[in-house]
This record gives sequence, C-alpha cells and structure tokens, in this order.
Amino acid sequence: MRLHAAHVRVRVPATSANLGPGFDALGLALGLHDELEVRALGTADVRVEVQGEGAGAVPDDETHLVVRALRVALDHVGAPQTGLHLVCHNRVPHGRGLGSSAAAVVAGILAARGLVAEPEALDDDVALALATQLEGHPDNAAPALLGGLTVAWTEDPGAAPAAPAGAHGPGPVRAVRLAVHGDLQPVAIVPPGHLSTRAARGVLPDQVPHADAAWQAGRAALLVEALGRRPDLLLAATGDRLHQGYRREVMPASLALVEALRARGVAAVVSGAGPTVLVLARRLPGGGSDADEAIAEAFGGVMAGWRVLPLPVDTAGGSVTAMLD
Repeated sequence: MRLHAAHVRVRVPATSANLGPGFDALGLALGLHDELEVRALGTADVRVEVQGEGAGAVPDDETHLVVRALRVALDHVGAPQTGLHLVCHNRVPHGRGLGSSAAAVVAGILAARGLVAEPEALDDDVALALATQLEGHPDNAAPALLGGLTVAWTEDPGAAPAAPAGAHGPGPVRAVRLAVHGDLQPVAIVPPGHLSTRAARGVLPDQVPHADAAWQAGRAALLVEALGRRPDLLLAATGDRLHQGYRREVMPASLALVEALRARGVAAVVSGAGPTVLVLARRLPGGGSDADEAIAEAFGGVMAGWRVLPLPVDTAGGSVTAMLD
C-alpha cells in the first residue's frame, strides 16, 4: 500500500477507565484533547516537538509512543515507512490516570490512517486491535478511539471471529458504545504527582474474595443504567471492592479524597490507575454541578497543587484530517 497524504492533523481525547466497578472494561472519553500534526518526510529523519504535557520529559525520537504506534500501523497494512516530523500539543496530563498513553497510541494509528491511500484498511476495528496490542488493555483505547462511554471485552479463545452487530474489533478484542445521560458532568480532580500504571497494578492481589467479585458485578451492571438513564443512582453504582482499596498505599491522598467526597454523597472514583479522582456529577441548570460544594468542602479552600477540571463527555472520539500544504 502506498502513502497518499504527507501532512495530517490528529485529535484524541483524554479518557477515564474503570469508573469504579467497571475494572478493565468501562471507559469514558473526556473533553480534553491532545492535538498533533504529522508530516511524512522525504528523508529518514524523525523529529518530535512536544508542547504542553510531557514537554522535556518524553522522547523526541523514534522511541516516542506516537511514532511507535504509527510504525506498527503502517507495517500492519504493508505501507512503506517514512521519516516523520511530529508537533504535539499535549493537554492530557501524563501519569495521572487520564489515558495519556492510550491517546498517544490511538493518535499514532489515526495518523497512519490519514497518511495511507486506503484508510479503510485501518478502520476502527483494526485500530482498536492494534491499540490494544500496544496498550495491553482496551479500556482506555476504546473510548479514545470511539468517543463517549464504552464497554470493552476480550472474547474467550475459540470464539467466533466475526464481531456481533454494533461491536468493534476483529479477533478477540471487542468494544461497544453506550448512551450517556445528558445531565452527566464529569469532573477530573488532578493531583500534582505522577503515578505509573505499573506501580498501581503492582499492588493488586492475584485473587479476591468471591463475595467481593459478586458484589462488584452488581455494581458494574447498575453503573451502565446509572450513566445512561438514572444518574440519581451514580453514588451506589460507583462502589468498588476490586481495586481502589488495594491501591491506598500508592495513592493515599486520592483514596482519602474519594472517601471524603463519597461521604458527602458524591459519586467519586479513582480515574483509571490513578491518582486523578473522577467525579461523576450532574450538571445544574444555572451552571456548575451538584458536586461543586462538596469538592470545595473536601479541600477546605487549600488545593495544594490539585486542579479541578470540569470536562464534558467527548462524543466524537479520535479524528484525523488531511492537511493541504
């Protein structure tokens, strides 16, 4: 397959996975975006310029995650590799549980889609499979790619290869989009410190009590209803016994904030692997959300470097546009 375009612009949203009980399955796209411009070069050079989040900290060469994902996507469709010039305008915080690595991976795959002559070869099904291959889990990749609220899962070995109607993903990885209630107002409360996903996963046990697993399944099912039609059920629906409590030792301040907010009736959870806290609030007619007062009370007027970011649900997902130079 040949390259068709030489310059593309990519936009990918932040995401929050788990949402409490939906561990490694539920994900929500948020209205905070990384934007990239990618140029194919006539030389073998790779140049990466990063502005905003990650500037001066992430690689600026072939090892940059966007470049690596783009290379994998080009190889997958048999397109030639090329030199690259990336300009990244990053707004998604790094190492905070808001899907920055999934955004980079999806951005690279979408950039490849925009560059090749047959973009349908990297449709959403293929993009989800490639992103999951690189990410290890589809919970952030699915909403980053598809937008909105998604449920992602992996088929059992030997399952039929064709995706069910409405589902995305070839092979074992699947995802579906679900409706989100119009009153939902996510609020990301972002701490100043970073935490790696590896560290956050490293404290999870290999086994959990059967009673906790059964309790968790009920809350995950209820959460789908709460997010789509019954936001009044969000506090009960966002309970968790599977992962958050085990992570207290690596994010004590985040867990303390979750508990303080939930004690005030607010549906607060750890966003992804943390340490960001995500509040699933309800939008008020006059502006703001029904969680604003509780958030202010929990901090007592002293934020100590934490940022409160009310964010809309992103319903578009990742996009790529060919640029005419």
